[in-house]
Amino acid sequence: VHSCISRRTADKPCNPQDKSLRATNTSCSVCILRRAASIMAFTMRAPAPRAIAQSRVSASRAGRRALVVKAQKDKTVVIGLAADSGCGKSTFMRRMTSIFGGVPKPPAGGNPDSNTLISDMTTVICLDDYHCLDRNGRKVKGVTALAPEAQNFDLMYNQVKALKEGKAVDKPIYNHVTGLIDPPEKIDSPNILVIEGLHPFFDKRVADLLDFKIYLDISDDIKFAWKIQRDMAERGHSLQAIKSSIEARKPDFDAYIDPQKKDADMIIQVLPTQLVPDDKGQYLRVRLIQKEGSKMFDPVYLFDEGSTISWIPCGRKLTCSFPGIKMYYGPDTWYGQEVSVLEMDGQFDKLEELIYVESHLSNTSAKFYGEITQQMLKNSGFPGSNNGTGLFQTIVGLKVREVYERILKKDVVPA
Repeated sequence: VHSCISRRTADKPCNPQDKSLRATNTSCSVCILRRAASIMAFTMRAPAPRAIAQSRVSASRAGRRALVVKAQKDKTVVIGLAADSGCGKSTFMRRMTSIFGGVPKPPAGGNPDSNTLISDMTTVICLDDYHCLDRNGRKVKGVTALAPEAQNFDLMYNQVKALKEGKAVDKPIYNHVTGLIDPPEKIDSPNILVIEGLHPFFDKRVADLLDFKIYLDISDDIKFAWKIQRDMAERGHSLQAIKSSIEARKPDFDAYIDPQKKDADMIIQVLPTQLVPDDKGQYLRVRLIQKEGSKMFDPVYLFDEGSTISWIPCGRKLTCSFPGIKMYYGPDTWYGQEVSVLEMDGQFDKLEELIYVESHLSNTSAKFYGEITQQMLKNSGFPGSNNGTGLFQTIVGLKVREVYERILKKDVVPA
């Protein structure tokens, strides 16, 4: 079992402190449902005042929101996404790339088992491609795919550096079907390069090339449930094989993968619910941990920045079956660094009503009122679309766009 996006898986709000706007947008469920229904059909509509303040899209471009304009290529922004196998990287990537437009696809005419995904502005490469040992080689040496000695960090660094400098590279392909290392494929330098996998922050040379770091931190119980669902249903692995793989990998995960989360700018942490006893992992408590003081992005907050807030959304405005939903926001520390934490525990039933929650969030990096809800509705079939995983993945995707715009000092028209 390896960490990779397979080609087969590639299938601002208004200001809550403005009382007049709150009355207009959140005073009744009818208003909420009407506005939510309008989001998908009328994205050409002018944004709310809060969105105007947040958006840097010029008036001449605001009327063309339905168009996706590929930014002129002048610098490659590099994003790192770290997580263990089966932690939702592929779903996150699909949410993130959809914000920039286009459907991610393998390189045209290339190896059908390529792990690379290319869309309008983004190229996603899987760091499994930098294994220096194939499946049999790891077996002979008695190491897992997580071990540093199974990776070619020199090649990883040289190629990520070249891509960031605007050069093309011939990147190897780790074939997850055969377990062999296939001949290389040519990768051109994109606007946004995403390197995803087990070790994006492990080698300091590679980590120093990254403009933004994201970590998906899944508790052991939830990770086990997700891996069973994915590997049994999609990859045909037996339950015993999955258990054996997890047990064999855990020492290396604890030693080499988990410590990378201390270096991330944003962490999506998935934990068991605190609302009810839940041994099956049916309900999730999801935390968005955001480092303070970054010049690249502004942390999202609920109601009042810097405060500590516990909020149970109104049941008339956000339909939630048992056990309901609870949100939290407040300051904390993460490996000795100041962070702010936004949390959602439980799940909602009607995705279009998420605009009620969105209207109480600030610094989301949305360019117009309801963009988060629009993105969630567009990707409603993705896992986690009824809980905090989908919500926070979408928000982090918007932060990637914010990072890109700040570095290049130019706007990206919403897809």
